Amino acid sequence: MSSSTNITGLILAGGRAQRMGGIDKGLIAFHNKPLIESAINRLQPQVDTILINANRNVTKYAHYGYPVIMDETPDFSGPLAGFSMGLKNCKTPYLLTAPCDSPLLPTDLAERLLAELKAGDLDLVYASTKENGKVWAQPVFCLMRSHLETSLSAFLSKGDLKIDRWFTTLRSSTVVFEDVQAFANVNTPEELAALEKLSR
Repeated sequence: MSSSTNITGLILAGGRAQRMGGIDKGLIAFHNKPLIESAINRLQPQVDTILINANRNVTKYAHYGYPVIMDETPDFSGPLAGFSMGLKNCKTPYLLTAPCDSPLLPTDLAERLLAELKAGDLDLVYASTKENGKVWAQPVFCLMRSHLETSLSAFLSKGDLKIDRWFTTLRSSTVVFEDVQAFANVNTPEELAALEKLSR
């Protein structure tokens, strides 16, 4: 049995995309297909099942055949709100999260994060990249144990929405990925064009 049968993948498509003029990022065309399709295709082989966290265009996202879950707070309160809903709907021991706008996400994301989590008996492991000798956290790409729902609910109930602050309350670690472009995301029309060119 592969480890993927223990993992639920959560694709985060609940943001406001202000830098893209407020359009729903997951539905923007990337190589003539909605961005979210690239995320699904890359995540699918790594997990047992997928959940999509979206706060608008729910019927369009539901068309992919996966459950679509909305934030409990209707005010676009960031990735932790999506994590929270993912954990509440997760029926496997682990939840792997990724944004809808990183179409080149690593195909070994689950495998590497899970190996680190098990080796250190950790609660959560997130991805990082290295550029110019500096390590940059990529916190929306992370693998967590599903029992963290209680911890996250308590953290959010204090009104804190900072992802890295929640991580510091847990036994967490990171895995550094060499391929920086695998985590490239689309925030502007220019970035979208550059990414399409890069991935031809």
